Amino acid sequence: MGYAISLIGIAACVLLCGVGSCIGLFKTSTAAAGVLGEDPKKFGKVMVLVLLPATQGIYGFIIGIIASGSIAQTMTTAMGWAMVGAVLPMALSGLLSAYFQGKAAANCIYAVGKQESLSGKLIVYPGMIEFYAILGLIISIMLLGNVGGLIA
Repeated sequence: MGYAISLIGIAACVLLCGVGSCIGLFKTSTAAAGVLGEDPKKFGKVMVLVLLPATQGIYGFIIGIIASGSIAQTMTTAMGWAMVGAVLPMALSGLLSAYFQGKAAANCIYAVGKQESLSGKLIVYPGMIEFYAILGLIISIMLLGNVGGLIA
């Protein structure tokens, strides 16, 4: 039973981070398409802003790989729930930060469309949201180390 619970938790983490990234990328790419439709020379200025929400999907994938290396078919139910608890910080921070980072970055892209010289300064705002995804990643890695100790 613990093995199945672990698999569901890991899959949910990867899925939620991926969904958040997809939504964030939808927001940033549509904003970029509008800006680039008027001035294709701004491609380099908006590309970093477009890609920022993709990182949460990568973080979720990393947690999925680390967590899948820590599971065993002999896990107890309590160990399975411990695994869910370990991946939960990344799952939730990845989903929410990618969504909100996409919204913030899209607005920054619109601003770059109006004044190109702001691109370097504007990356700070969605970048601050990234910090919370990184915190979720770090906490999940630390917690996974504890779950791995239970199994060994």
